[in-house]
Amino acid sequence: MSVPARVVAPRLRHARAAVSAVFFVNAVLFANLVPRLPEIKDRLELSNAAFGSAIAAMPAGALLAGLLAPLFIRWFGSAKVASLGLLALGLAIAGLPLTGGWVAFAALMLVVGGLDAIVDVAQNAHGFRVQRAYGRSIVNGLHALWSIGAVFGGLLGSLAAGLDVPMTAHLAASAIVFGGVAVAVLSFLLSGPEDAERVPLPAGADEPPAGHRRHGHLAGRTVLLLGVLGALAACEAFVQDAGSSWGALYLRGEVGATAAVGGLAFVALQVAMTAGRLVGDRAVDRFGQRRVARVGGAVTAVGMTLALAVPSVSTVLVGFALTGLGVATLVPAVMHTADELPGLSNGVGLTVVGFLLRFGFLVSPTLIGLLADVVSLRGALVSVVVAGLVVLLLGRVLVTAAHPADDDQGMPPSSTPAAGPTRTSP
Repeated sequence: MSVPARVVAPRLRHARAAVSAVFFVNAVLFANLVPRLPEIKDRLELSNAAFGSAIAAMPAGALLAGLLAPLFIRWFGSAKVASLGLLALGLAIAGLPLTGGWVAFAALMLVVGGLDAIVDVAQNAHGFRVQRAYGRSIVNGLHALWSIGAVFGGLLGSLAAGLDVPMTAHLAASAIVFGGVAVAVLSFLLSGPEDAERVPLPAGADEPPAGHRRHGHLAGRTVLLLGVLGALAACEAFVQDAGSSWGALYLRGEVGATAAVGGLAFVALQVAMTAGRLVGDRAVDRFGQRRVARVGGAVTAVGMTLALAVPSVSTVLVGFALTGLGVATLVPAVMHTADELPGLSNGVGLTVVGFLLRFGFLVSPTLIGLLADVVSLRGALVSVVVAGLVVLLLGRVLVTAAHPADDDQGMPPSSTPAAGPTRTSP
């Protein structure tokens, strides 16, 4: 499907640039810390188990505090929550080198995880506001900027560590600079009600619009659809974990690659996924969000099948690249569909999907590891092929157009309006 050219007001261009900066800063802040975590471990004299359990407090905080995001968005708006939340996140990270023991370190990592989850929901909610105002897809590009920001932050942290910059000064300066950017762009983000850019319901429609909850009227189909969307998000978690946790092991253990080559599986997946997000908005506008995501599921399944069926360095790298390319637009599409569900308060759909996505990242390493012990790593990675096929099958629930008013198809023909977003309930 093609989207006619629209005249974009300067206010919207400024809002897009501002929310792009928010996504970028969000990625930079934690990635900037990662290369310096070993220094914290050494300074606190933590064992591997103690250090790992302290790091695990971050996803735990994300799972718990992330559920509060809709309340903060309702009280303060997504713009303020994202912008000021980034400032708080930067300050919390800057406090990590000052912790004096495991308890303080773990507690602050819990706070970091909670703040990161709340900012994540708010920045996506605001990204979808800007996208609705634009009338075409822009969110894939925002997620691509997040990926680029993660690389930039990692390089920045590595440079600071390599130059022996004191960690306290390094992270404090990062909090001031990047937190300052987050606060500076607040005035350019969209103001007003969170639903200001939504298309009004036609007269006589009895379905509550997205962003408004009708008490006692949360349809069972909507709950089911949230579960399906969470399963789709978890599929991406399995795919990304395949590259980050298992790609190097598969190349070195199953293919016989050297240590230097082993890490390239993760690089291939991440580079392809980032590239896919950079062009994803154009693809979504032309072919439709649902079709792009479902074809991507097929590409993921084919890519991992290639990597497993023909285990050579070149085919594994191509396979992992195809796997990452296939899921490039999946999470933005899932989040968009969740954000457009009727009958839910602002941010609730995004929060639930984000919670299930993080849960997927928690369970996927353990599940694949258990399968690898029972069969083999090669056999365990078949789960990634299955994840791609699940996306191909369940991707039919995704809203088609990036701009709901342009969505002529809405949900699949077998779904009723209460099951998800339709043209008349954006």
